[in-house]
Amino acid sequence: MDGFDTQAMGYVAPAIVRDLGIPSSRMGPVFSGAILGALLGAMLCSMLADRTGRRLVLIASTFYFSAFTFLTALAPSLNQLLIVRFLAGIGLGGIMPNVVTLVGEYSPRRVRTSAMMWVANGYTAGAALGGFLSAWLIPAFGWRAVFYFGAAIPFAIATLMCLFLPESLQFLVVRERDADKVGKWLRRIDSTLPTGPGIQYTVNEQRKQGAPFMHLFTEGRTSVTVLLGLINFMNLLNLFFLSSWLPTVIKDAGHSTSIAVLVGTTLQLGGMFGTFALGWFIDRLGFIPVLSVSFALGCVGISFIGYPALSLGLLFAVVFIAGWAVMGGQPAVNAMAASYFPIYLRSTGVGWGLGIGRFGALIGPVVGGAFMGLGWSNQELFLAAALPASISAAAMFSLRWAKPLAPMKSHPAK
Repeated sequence: MDGFDTQAMGYVAPAIVRDLGIPSSRMGPVFSGAILGALLGAMLCSMLADRTGRRLVLIASTFYFSAFTFLTALAPSLNQLLIVRFLAGIGLGGIMPNVVTLVGEYSPRRVRTSAMMWVANGYTAGAALGGFLSAWLIPAFGWRAVFYFGAAIPFAIATLMCLFLPESLQFLVVRERDADKVGKWLRRIDSTLPTGPGIQYTVNEQRKQGAPFMHLFTEGRTSVTVLLGLINFMNLLNLFFLSSWLPTVIKDAGHSTSIAVLVGTTLQLGGMFGTFALGWFIDRLGFIPVLSVSFALGCVGISFIGYPALSLGLLFAVVFIAGWAVMGGQPAVNAMAASYFPIYLRSTGVGWGLGIGRFGALIGPVVGGAFMGLGWSNQELFLAAALPASISAAAMFSLRWAKPLAPMKSHPAK
């Protein structure tokens, strides 16, 4: 539902333009408003989660963005639409860092990376689902119905989380909180484990005082923090550039609208398949070699998209490769951050990287539009777009000389 909500505005924009009687160009700030809100939310909510717990922030963020998605449907003017989308974005920004962290802390080590990436892949699936649902809802009920749906489902999910979602066991032990809850949720995993009074739980980490953000740059973590921020920035710049402009560029190159839409869909499909495949490879070979090669392949794929002599079959192939690397690689980068940072800093580490990446998400579509306005050819445009992927590949490879990745502990030891 995070992906659904984020992409819904793009699907309903033509109907909003008609309904409010405004030029299409005035929708730009509305698109950017949610991204800017998510930027702030990723940083603030992740630090809050390392203080109060993943469960509480996840539930609160979901109720919060559900409420503001509902208010989006009620907005009577463009200015009010901009405000509520920005506020909704703050809640959306708190979802992914805590989802990835919590899933990782409950997953067996042998499939941990895949589990974190599979769950993060729900974002892409939700974005695709939004297109199908919008195509049905808008003609039948109007554009506001898309946001009523986008508010109702998260409200139901948040209610279920209140009843069934456990807190991170590692977080509870590190923070020395609620030993009874640790025992209760451990019994769900293995009913034979001894629990109750007199049982103590430990993890091989110590709680650190002070603002979580400051700890990103202590104990040898500075280089990893900076490189992960750079990778997120470059990759999300590419992701939002390709998602925003690829169908338009393909249409302007002389292809039909249906072909342009199919090319855009191929990018999303490449991302979905790439997420599953990269997770399998990473579980066996590690983050750095797999993602270095993947981003390098993405650089090659993106650079060929604008090649004028490319056949239609090859165009679909290189777009699929670009989606595999750029869209499929982003969940892997999130999982890598969750695997690297210690328990007391884990949500902050993931959220900081995503927050920096949102700057790239803001810049990517704007820069692409500026280059098109300058009259750049498609070949020049996609050669420029290949540069961020090459930087991502170089930054990922450079991590091999940084502080080694510390494997995430499976669960508290008795």
